[in-house]
Amino acid sequence: MSRGRHRRRRRGRALRAGLAGTALALTAAATLISTSQAAGGDNPGGLKPLTSASEIGKLQLRENLADKSTLDTLTNDMGGNVGVRGVLRSANHTMRNKSACDDTERAALPVEPAASRAYCWDSGDATTQKWLPQSVTTSADADDDGLWGEDRVILSGWTHNDRKAGEPAQDKGLARVAFIDANDPDNLKYRWVLLVAPLAGGKDFGAVRSPVGGMVWYQDKLIVTAKNGAGHDSALYVFDMHRILQANVKSHAVGKVSGGYSAHGYQYVLPAVGSYSLTGGRCTASDDNGVPCFGSLSLDRTSTPNSLVANEWFSSAGSEPARVWRYQFSTALSRTGLLGANSRGIVNADEAYETKAVGLRGVISHKPSGADKADWYLGQSPGGRGKHGTLWRQNADDETGADAARCTADQSYACWGQHTESLSYAQPTGELWTLTASAANTDGTWEPAAVPERVLYAVPLSAVNSSMN
Repeated sequence: MSRGRHRRRRRGRALRAGLAGTALALTAAATLISTSQAAGGDNPGGLKPLTSASEIGKLQLRENLADKSTLDTLTNDMGGNVGVRGVLRSANHTMRNKSACDDTERAALPVEPAASRAYCWDSGDATTQKWLPQSVTTSADADDDGLWGEDRVILSGWTHNDRKAGEPAQDKGLARVAFIDANDPDNLKYRWVLLVAPLAGGKDFGAVRSPVGGMVWYQDKLIVTAKNGAGHDSALYVFDMHRILQANVKSHAVGKVSGGYSAHGYQYVLPAVGSYSLTGGRCTASDDNGVPCFGSLSLDRTSTPNSLVANEWFSSAGSEPARVWRYQFSTALSRTGLLGANSRGIVNADEAYETKAVGLRGVISHKPSGADKADWYLGQSPGGRGKHGTLWRQNADDETGADAARCTADQSYACWGQHTESLSYAQPTGELWTLTASAANTDGTWEPAAVPERVLYAVPLSAVNSSMN
């Protein structure tokens, strides 16, 4: 029996209270690409370790957990937990296999190495400019056997596109998650779930407004990036996968309404059960000298204990170095899926580095068998439409260079997917998952007509390493 399943038997144990009050802060085608599309940039070199107390202190978090009675009130009032399986069994959207994807969607795939699996969204989600796909995690993160119960699941986090003109104010910052039934690799289906947070002692809920640039499903918790500065300076939100609830009123409202609960037209909601705030206060995205804004997240199962990996994001048009770092997960059976906080609720970074790779959208850390240190894989996305990105491999032992595939006539590093977002490594299958985001028009703006370029795909990590060698 896997450790994850053993821990699930203890899921009824109460999480300790930690948040004052009863409310949470709401806060590729196989052809070569042209030289003009190259976006690999200069080799960023190796990782620079960050070791001073002041540098590590900027990464420090404080854990804030909701009162269990608040969560129980909302769960009971909404009819109890639907469960991941309940959401999957009601999946009402079908993903298209690679052969059924449009030419523009397939062109967004990596040139080298080639994707082993690729899927495109249904027509509405493939072309909507109201929502942006930004993160991915799988049941391989949740449990070391790759399954949640008997199901193989992929989760994809999408956020409202606040850059699109004319969108209603109440839609700004909304976040939703696609629960993808991946049991049959030839027939993926999904259902949307809206992210919310309990209010009024559990008698109501409001929308969680989060960019969901990163997402990790570990044990029975889902951790996503937050707005980094709104409300209680939340950097991360925490959700309990045993508290998926069903709305019974269909309207544009979010929360309690006449006759029950509404979720902006969605049938299911996932209420936050806690958050992690930055002890240094509001983050800054102007340089890497202050408190970092979380860009993306991933899980490292090769560390001891398992750890949450993060990176900050700066524009690909700049030159600012970025930080990558990790937090250890708790090993206490009563704290499944939570970070390793001390008795004061403080979570310190376990390891941190600086990289000269700019425009980072995703990061994973993976220690090869027998190695002393982990390799860090960094997804670098260029600015502008139709450009391929670069997947770098860096470590702290090699200060002279980083590795990446070369695929074009001028030996550019621009071989990775177009407009890729967060990364997730599925250890049971050895696959690296990511997704592309764009559905802008031919001018690269968020106006019709949309050009579909959104693909969810996997590449074996062994193929990634081979392409770099």
